[in-house]
Amino acid sequence: MKKWIILLSLLVIVGGIWFWFSGQTQRKIEKKDNYDSGLEQFRSDIVQSVERQEVDLLLDGLSLRNFGYRIRMTEDLQLLCQERMLQDVMGCSVLRTANGEVTIERGDVVIRMTMDSRTAYINDQKVTLPTPCIFSETEQQLYIPVSPMMEAMGYHVAVSYAKNEVNFEDRSAGDPLPARYDMREKGRVTPVRDQGRYGTCWAFASLGALETTLMPYEENEYSTDHMALNNSYHLDISAGGEHTMSIAYLAAWQGPVYEEQDPYDGKTEEGLEVVKHLEEAIIINDRDDDVLKSAIYRYGGIETSLYLEMEYISYDSMYYNAATSAYYYTGKQKPNHDVVVVGWDDDFPKENFSVQPKKNGAYICKNSWGEEFGDHGYFYVSYEDGNLCNESIVYTRLEDADNFQHIYQSDMLGWVGELGFGKEEAYFANCYTPEQDESLEAVSFYATGPRTTFSVFYVPEFSDVDDLHSPEFLVSGETRYAGYYTVRIPEPPELKKGQKYAVVMKVNTPGSKRPIAVEYAADDRTEGADITDGEGYISLYGGGAWRSAEESECNICLKAFTNDR
Repeated sequence: MKKWIILLSLLVIVGGIWFWFSGQTQRKIEKKDNYDSGLEQFRSDIVQSVERQEVDLLLDGLSLRNFGYRIRMTEDLQLLCQERMLQDVMGCSVLRTANGEVTIERGDVVIRMTMDSRTAYINDQKVTLPTPCIFSETEQQLYIPVSPMMEAMGYHVAVSYAKNEVNFEDRSAGDPLPARYDMREKGRVTPVRDQGRYGTCWAFASLGALETTLMPYEENEYSTDHMALNNSYHLDISAGGEHTMSIAYLAAWQGPVYEEQDPYDGKTEEGLEVVKHLEEAIIINDRDDDVLKSAIYRYGGIETSLYLEMEYISYDSMYYNAATSAYYYTGKQKPNHDVVVVGWDDDFPKENFSVQPKKNGAYICKNSWGEEFGDHGYFYVSYEDGNLCNESIVYTRLEDADNFQHIYQSDMLGWVGELGFGKEEAYFANCYTPEQDESLEAVSFYATGPRTTFSVFYVPEFSDVDDLHSPEFLVSGETRYAGYYTVRIPEPPELKKGQKYAVVMKVNTPGSKRPIAVEYAADDRTEGADITDGEGYISLYGGGAWRSAEESECNICLKAFTNDR
């Protein structure tokens, strides 16, 4: 009997141990499942937070929130950096070709890859990327894997989930810009052309600079005849021009068209298909060589002016050394000729100049006098030239002509002058009536100075100026330079056919007393300004009194872009 009792007790003990062990195992499995589920949810939350742009981007600890840059994140938490952010704030040159090849340069680092591959070459050393690039059709932007690209270019990337931020810390040593850079060697220039006896150097320089922005992704030449003869200034082709005319022509969707559609012969055709839309052009008003070089390196050629004592290829000048294609002007004449700056050479010998400057160094300029001039159409201008690059224009952003379906505007001449109230800050508005049921996708304006902060609002149903007192907020940001900017609206509001609405902007331009760009009849060149085609308003405080811009005999430079709903 005792034996049975002992055996039964042993069975109970063993059974209890087995049940306890089974329960512990099950609890471990459940705990692991809960952990995996929680981790998956955590990762999903992070990815969604990045995609909703809720993560703050920083460069060396300074927030980039107001500049509209984005990062992307894959499901396995791999970060991808926006192409434009690499160019704008990290000083990189990013070149894409039509067949998907991508080249990124920063200083001595050269990275090559293809858009749909996980293989890259960093200074010719093969590496495997954690994810291929992602191309956003909506943004027309390429997203490039952060790792190992950023490390190779001297950036340490710190991700803080607690602070919900990504900080790009520049740990590179020295100047990332090379001592010599020549866009000809990068396949980023179109053929040299010849303006002949027409006063069209400004159009050749504008389109030459624009073409470098699109190269090598797109190898097209655009019509100077069309730009010179189809803008709203209606000037004779021999009258000359300047960058304000170029930007106005492009911003108004009057061009460009392909050269083959409208060849250079002093005649033009109306009704040709516009093939590109300008979204951004920066204007650098100060002669800062580091800024200028960086702009060329990152974006493309610079349209600028200088004084050329020679009127054409057959003329001589004491300031020009034909043997070395070197030019250095030391006089006091104002600029009279436009060129495209396509590179620089810090070591270009000062002895190459007829009038010798104090130091070596020259900008490489593309002229419009044919290939017989200079170095196959190019020449070298000393860094010490007093006129070159005192005002520089870079066409930083162009999109295909289907980026928006409709444009609403009243400033066909573009930025002619400024208006304001003696303060850095001001409000301005334009009213438009949609032709269909549409969505407000973007607005464009001119920043009249660097570091302009802006906020965009709208009034869905406008009847009088009282409606401008309480507009609905859409988006805000900041510009680094003066220039023409298109601001896309993250959540486009719906517009009703035939219902007048108002676009409202608040700007603050440091150091300015008149921060609003306007169109008006300022001189013979702008006498065609039509102030009957718009309805604009200006205000100092926004919530207070508004007054009509047309009563001040001007149009507000504020366009609206829409798509059909």
